[in-house]
Amino acid sequence: MSKFLPKVHLPSRETVKARCTTFKAWELPKQESALAPDHIWTNKDMDPVPAEDQTWTLWTWMAYWATDTINLGTWETASSIIAVGLTWRDAIPIMVVGTFCVAIPMVLNGAIGARLHIPFSVIVRSGFGYYFAYFCIISRSILAMFWLGIQGANGALAVTIMISSIWPSYRNIPNQIPADEGITTMGMVSYFIFWIVQLPLLLIPPQKLKYLFMLKLVAAPVTAIATLGWCVAKAGGGGSFLDAKPTVSGSTYAYLWLSCMSSVTGSWATLACNIPDFSRYAHSSRGQYIQLPFLPIIFTLCGVLGIITTSASKVIWGEPLWNPLDIITHWQSYGSGGRAAAFFAALSWYIAQVGTNITANSISAANDLTVLFPRWINIRRGCIVAAVVGGWVIVPWKIISSATTFLEFMGGYAVFLAPIAGIIAADYWLVKQRMIDVPALYDPHGRYRYWYGINWQAMLAFFLAVGPNLPGLAYSINPAGTHISQGAKNLYTFDWLYGFVTSIFVYTVLHKLLPWKESLVPKTIFGVEALDEGKEARSGDEESDLGSEFKEVDFEDARKS
Repeated sequence: MSKFLPKVHLPSRETVKARCTTFKAWELPKQESALAPDHIWTNKDMDPVPAEDQTWTLWTWMAYWATDTINLGTWETASSIIAVGLTWRDAIPIMVVGTFCVAIPMVLNGAIGARLHIPFSVIVRSGFGYYFAYFCIISRSILAMFWLGIQGANGALAVTIMISSIWPSYRNIPNQIPADEGITTMGMVSYFIFWIVQLPLLLIPPQKLKYLFMLKLVAAPVTAIATLGWCVAKAGGGGSFLDAKPTVSGSTYAYLWLSCMSSVTGSWATLACNIPDFSRYAHSSRGQYIQLPFLPIIFTLCGVLGIITTSASKVIWGEPLWNPLDIITHWQSYGSGGRAAAFFAALSWYIAQVGTNITANSISAANDLTVLFPRWINIRRGCIVAAVVGGWVIVPWKIISSATTFLEFMGGYAVFLAPIAGIIAADYWLVKQRMIDVPALYDPHGRYRYWYGINWQAMLAFFLAVGPNLPGLAYSINPAGTHISQGAKNLYTFDWLYGFVTSIFVYTVLHKLLPWKESLVPKTIFGVEALDEGKEARSGDEESDLGSEFKEVDFEDARKS
């Protein structure tokens, strides 16, 4: 494991003393950039990924999605669908259609990062404008840190099972924490262990994450299939869920179907925006297209495993157990062999939760923080900040136990993220037609400044996509105190799909009617080549001077056109 982790350079005594007495000592060294103007603070984590770090292949993408989708949340997705009155026959097509819908922007936006090798927080400036892009970046980073903590609180249950499988008396720890805090003393110990073990794993460089993906690709599926096989064998079949009928019909059934589909889609709304944070490390732009078929397949397979296993669990214990950790806990009563099986199964789900936290939350938040605070934060520091804020500041265990309305709001955040994903895709594929001036994305006074740093076309498209869904969002958070029409409720059932499609249509039409010609270039100006030329220019030899002169002429000609 040590070879995967970044080398740690311990600060000197003088550095530690300075950082304890002054905030300026935490300032990162100002790094020269061939892209950003000299007066703009930047760091290398914001720059295009150099060729030597473009290591992701098609197999890495498959391992990535297996890592991200095979987790406790996906396993339990079917539970919410069946619990509201639908059946497994509805759950399967809902998961297929829902994930296919979100796979489309994954591929469209992922292709941008794979071709230009820049992160979401830089790409978003092309459509939204240099300063309006910060609204998107802040929204994404806040959501990532919240989910980082919430996923950690769920993962702590796996730690409890692992420890209690070795020392059963662990569950007898006296509770010293008040009940209204939403956690027990034992739960706090488990949560701290989860967090402290996860912390160094969050610091693995993104280009080396493929090793973690491979580990989870083996551990989690083996455990899920083994749990399924044991439950079906113990129950003597699949159970009564497989014969259930829907409890709703007519228009209620149709809108419930759409609502569940939107929930599935919305659960990946964040990655549909910032998938370039990962695709920027792709060796080829073609490998990321595997997401389109692979994401619906792997997500649905995991959901089907959950449906069948839960149905069998009802036969065994008299009640459906949607969380696989609840099933694993029962294994501890089968003697030392059962405890050993519980330990290794819980370890697999622990790896699954950590993998999801890294891929979906930690790196996403860190990339955003590097753009928001480039003077102070790089990706490594961003991961630590996200771990502290998401793990402790937001008190995730209390959110899970009591703030149900807050979780409804977090789930409804797709209302805001869908148009962001739509505008990014429309700007690159339909408006700019894949021709981007990458160095200009780093210049606050460049071609993507628009009107005082705001592209009013993107702003209008965003609000037209978000506005009609706000009443439905308010109703989902506070149904008792919010009165809206049935039409507004029905619209909210497919909020993500409406926001994504509407934003694309409005943004594209506005540009066709009132094109912003200054933002268009006749050909793509890549940033990686500009970085190479910048390195040559700083070397001071004769060849570098020629390269720098060519770069300057190339940029200037493109901007004039």
